[in-house]
Amino acid sequence: MATYTRLMRASMLEVLGSDFVRTAHAKGLSEWRVLYGHALRNAILPMVTLLGVQVGSLLGGAVVVEVVFAWPGLGRLAFEAIFQRDINLLLGILLLSSCLVIVVNLAVDLLYTRLDPRIVLD
Repeated sequence: MATYTRLMRASMLEVLGSDFVRTAHAKGLSEWRVLYGHALRNAILPMVTLLGVQVGSLLGGAVVVEVVFAWPGLGRLAFEAIFQRDINLLLGILLLSSCLVIVVNLAVDLLYTRLDPRIVLD
């Protein structure tokens, strides 16, 4: 949580010093409108990137947590498949995990285009 907070603070400080924020203030927009309408939309982009990247870490950490605490799940199943040399099961789990990461990356890209209209998907 601290990583997200520090990243968001640094992004907001960087964006608040931008020309378009000063222009919005000069146009007479309210402080709320400038912060949430202009600054936050641009400052949240690095946060979206970090959230998307950490999905892969979450999947990798699930293996460790499920094995250590003996919880049933895909991580523990993958761990047991390695030691039982069940390649087909392991490939299925890896395929599912890879598809999940791809879907999350697609969602991050679509969210980018929603937050910043300058970004266009080709």
